[in-house]
Amino acid sequence: MSNDAQSQAGTAEGQGPVEISPDVARQLQEKREELFAEFELRDEFPPAVLSEARSRTEGVQEEIEAELDDRRDLRDLTTWTTDPVDAQDFDDALSIREDEETYTLWVHIADVTHYVHPDSEMWEEAVERGNTVYLPAYTVHMLPPVLAETVCSLVAGEDRLAHTVEMEISKETLSFETVDIYKSVIHSDERLTYTQCEHRLDDPEAPLHEENVLVYALAEQLHEQRKEDGSLVLNPSRDRAHTIIEECMLKANKAVTHELMWNRGVEAMYRVHPQPTPDQWDDALREITELDGVNISGASWDDPRKAVNDALENSEKRALNKIQRAVLKVMPRAKYMNDPFGGHYALNFDIYGHFTSPIRRLSDLINHWIVHENDVPEELVELCDHASEQQKDGETAERLYKQFLEEVGLDAHAVNNRGIVTVDEDGTVINEQGLPPETLDNRE
Repeated sequence: MSNDAQSQAGTAEGQGPVEISPDVARQLQEKREELFAEFELRDEFPPAVLSEARSRTEGVQEEIEAELDDRRDLRDLTTWTTDPVDAQDFDDALSIREDEETYTLWVHIADVTHYVHPDSEMWEEAVERGNTVYLPAYTVHMLPPVLAETVCSLVAGEDRLAHTVEMEISKETLSFETVDIYKSVIHSDERLTYTQCEHRLDDPEAPLHEENVLVYALAEQLHEQRKEDGSLVLNPSRDRAHTIIEECMLKANKAVTHELMWNRGVEAMYRVHPQPTPDQWDDALREITELDGVNISGASWDDPRKAVNDALENSEKRALNKIQRAVLKVMPRAKYMNDPFGGHYALNFDIYGHFTSPIRRLSDLINHWIVHENDVPEELVELCDHASEQQKDGETAERLYKQFLEEVGLDAHAVNNRGIVTVDEDGTVINEQGLPPETLDNRE
């Protein structure tokens, strides 16, 4: 695909970074520092944490070899990652197999707790931070990048320690036939961007074509089943690559939290999302139906979530943002709790929690530890409250920073997707700020 074609497709690869002047760069830095102070976001890592992180990156291959006795060796299993073009760390990888009546889906997650555990400095720092905060073109990390982007990252062509969720899924019902969660050693064959994934799906001669076609067939069925069951889908125009990742991660998270709750009966950091009141839903739906170019079929009205899905799929493009805003205005904030009851309303899951992003979310890191140790941190309730509060503060800081970008004449969406480059008057590049990984909650 040519650069022109990519640019027209709206990809970061095609358009290149947004250019800013040194003066605007200084204003952005001052705004970030102001927000870090206001919300107590920790940008710099303490020397002891950095030192510990660096020490854990030494002798990696020998350590992995030593771990093979106690782990499943999956290095011969075809495995790959799919991430945004400028993602710096890769914490999830996929493998897939088709049998006569089932799919076997492996979701391999970076085994971060092998390196970051309750006895480590990095664990304490991660608990303080709660989550990675993604400002447009600037990331405040939960874990030191020197560790997260190296030994914890499932980079292509390297052996890596993983926590694998192996799911045998019925073709007929898409329900779990079996779920197995275990420590493994994997070897990613290739790192794909979302754009490359789309190309592989279309090119029968390309490596990983069959695997991506197969996993997309499963993901599309999972997506349609979710919608049918009443899961809210606020982004109906998602491409195939994003659908693959979103649905596989949701399925893995669901598998892990069902295992924790029903098979082990243990507390964990569950994700609970309350529903709006009937009056709030009435207000939102009234606002949506009064918009120009909106259509909702009569068949959807038995569930407000289905009515919104219907509106998003069948309305004119200019109405989409307004529909999304009307819904988000009445949606309560999801929070972490030590029991799952109440479920996740937007996803329409009775039990749900996070497991697939331990590099960027405290909840996932702690759930990895709980799954492996079959034990629960004493201060779990406080950890749930703290992670919820940190996420809220991070999202507020992101919203305020985006507002500031608009105030200084920058398109926050463009900056978020393409990164920033500072250039002086004669066009010389002074500094570049990279593109953060995607933070959509449904890569849950």
